[in-house]
Amino acid sequence: MKSLLLWVILSFVCLTPSAFSQSLGNAGTIEGTATDPSGAVIAGAAVDIKNAITGYKRNATTDANGTFRFTNVPLNSYHLDVTAVGFNPFQQDVAVRSAVTTPVKAALTLAGSATEVTVESGGADLIENVPYAHNDVDQAQLSKLPSRSPGSGLSDAITYSTPGVVADSNGFFHPLGDHAQTSFSIDGQPVNDQQSKAFSTQLPLDAIQSMELITGTPSAEYGDKTSLVVSAITRSGLGLNKPTGSFQADYGSFGTVSEEATLGFGSARFGNFIAVNALRSGRFLDTPEFWPNHAIGNNGTIFDRADLQPTSKDALHLNIFVARNWFQIPNTYDQPNQDQRQKVDTFNIAPGYQRTMSPSTLLTVNSFVRQDNVHYYPSRDPFNDTPATISQDRRLTNYGLKSDLSHVRGRQNIKFGAQIMQTRLKESFATGLTDPTFNAVCLDNTGNAQALPSVTNPALCASRGFVKNPDLSPGLVPYDLTRSGRLFNFNARGNINQFAAYIQDAITLGGLTLNLGLRLDRYNGLSEDTSAQPRIGLSYLFKPTGTVFRGGFSRTMESPYNENLLLSSSTGTNGLATLGALNQKPLAPGHRNQFNAGLQQAFDKTLLVDVDYFWKFTDNAYDFDVLLNTPVTFPISWRKSKIDGVSLRVSTPEIHGFQAYSTMGHTRARFFGPENGGLIFNSPVRNSVFRIDHDQAFQQTTNLRYQRPHHGPWTAFTWRYDSGVVAGAVTDQETALGLTGAEQAAIGLSCGALKPAVGSPITACNSGFEVSRLVIP
Repeated sequence: MKSLLLWVILSFVCLTPSAFSQSLGNAGTIEGTATDPSGAVIAGAAVDIKNAITGYKRNATTDANGTFRFTNVPLNSYHLDVTAVGFNPFQQDVAVRSAVTTPVKAALTLAGSATEVTVESGGADLIENVPYAHNDVDQAQLSKLPSRSPGSGLSDAITYSTPGVVADSNGFFHPLGDHAQTSFSIDGQPVNDQQSKAFSTQLPLDAIQSMELITGTPSAEYGDKTSLVVSAITRSGLGLNKPTGSFQADYGSFGTVSEEATLGFGSARFGNFIAVNALRSGRFLDTPEFWPNHAIGNNGTIFDRADLQPTSKDALHLNIFVARNWFQIPNTYDQPNQDQRQKVDTFNIAPGYQRTMSPSTLLTVNSFVRQDNVHYYPSRDPFNDTPATISQDRRLTNYGLKSDLSHVRGRQNIKFGAQIMQTRLKESFATGLTDPTFNAVCLDNTGNAQALPSVTNPALCASRGFVKNPDLSPGLVPYDLTRSGRLFNFNARGNINQFAAYIQDAITLGGLTLNLGLRLDRYNGLSEDTSAQPRIGLSYLFKPTGTVFRGGFSRTMESPYNENLLLSSSTGTNGLATLGALNQKPLAPGHRNQFNAGLQQAFDKTLLVDVDYFWKFTDNAYDFDVLLNTPVTFPISWRKSKIDGVSLRVSTPEIHGFQAYSTMGHTRARFFGPENGGLIFNSPVRNSVFRIDHDQAFQQTTNLRYQRPHHGPWTAFTWRYDSGVVAGAVTDQETALGLTGAEQAAIGLSCGALKPAVGSPITACNSGFEVSRLVIP
């Protein structure tokens, strides 16, 4: 920890001349001058920019030199208006595609004279001529989306607004057929670890200004995990001459109470924005029973962003984020006295610097240190935990430096950069069996497990009138607390070192946009790999019909998940072979070929349709497995996967206060055995190819919103449908009849008029067998 603090201090000394400050990250800048027909500047002119789809709006007034400037602008297309008394309005469509300043020359004509408007006709100002599928979400939309899962507002917003992203439990989501293959870029800081509340704490929605959610061909800037790239820009106080703030209090079902407060203030050269959030719920995690049982939790976050522009060429920033999740692990009716809990502490410090080298060249440097510390607490009485008692103390510390140089010249928009990063892992884990039937040594003649606490050797079963258990895991017997065993203890440390360099160039040739990129990744952790990854994308705008055609190819290297990576990759006598794993193998990076094809179609100025087809083939495809029958999960990999699907988004601009969008997705996720990385408990699988739980036949979200006037009261309606995911735990009728009564009730099992109950399972059913919440093949 001392070395980390020293590193942060050195970063501040190197990057900050006199104060803690923050750059503008990956956001852009629009700057211009308003002039009259003679070329004289116009002071006091009103300038507005707006994106019709996201609802992003900003306004400014030209200064004494006739200049205006918008900073922290998300990369997107905007409609710009300049108005002044005695002059005709000036209008122009402006595309912000780089952090390099986008210049605008607003030449106003005298009122009553002929004007030439430089905006696109029809619906062309709704579309973006870029070679990748994506959608943009602004604070105007984020603030009005419902939150389904406490402490996971960011996950909910991504799921509601992005086609092909499927909701999973506890704030997880599956992006386009993958498990958690998501990269976040927060003001230019790369975050590739999982942001679910079970592993970390999420950035609150009221701290985010906008997000670009990329589901198509990723540019060379992004690596590690590329099924979904979330490029987020946080809110800034820069340019806020008048302090602004908000306070919101909510109450919902299950005793859910939350408070949210924000405050932003600043000037043309300094700004600060802070967001403080607190939440408490009686259903913090999704529960295995319909009525929450032992499911209380709370979440608290503080986010602060400071900006400083000491000169017209320099910009500095500092992001500070501190958060905590604390929650109970929900019980089933089979675990009435269990009292397992978890706490997650997170902090993130990210200073950075931008230097405008010339009007067309920008240097960006981002440094960061982030830590997640997960504590998992067992019940005070270990025998209240069933079928095993577990404890864990896991720490993930990630720090690094990312720098890039952007240059815009004529038709070219070039960006090249490098990133160096280290992730330090520390994992402590202990477990012991508390259910004598979970790994029974002996069975009776009908196959029922026998407790027999004094029997640890299966050779003694016959002398007791029983038979040995053919499914016995001998390695678990020494850790069976019901048979006078001891706790299994695991402790490990490890470092993951990563280096990346990339170059990309966006070339515009009339209606054609061509993205060319190359990324080089070096991964040095529990395994090692180096990969050169070409990225190619092209799009063509056909103006007469308002249509953009696009296609792309990317080669990517997918890095292993860091959460419980040491636990999953441990080998030898001090590893987890004794817990019954057939094998352990350190996870190696995966390699993926991805193809995308799609189009964007505008219908007049009232409707935008965006459709994309994707096909992904991966060697070493990642997933998660569960340790024994506990809530502890760990990463694994399969030999390969083939994932394809279609995503669709239909949206409207604001029309007299009304705005709507609908997303739809269909994904086929096929994985191929055998399992080839991590803890291997179930290899070989019975089928060489199978549908994994990332598979989604159909997903759809519709959002309708009305607000009039712009800052007036609003009302919204959101509809969400998921067709369901593949569940492998209950594969046939025999398995269903072997569950406990509580488990059978949870899946909706019945045998004619007979219903299961806690302690009274249905063990046989000759006719009338039904399961209402699962489809059993």
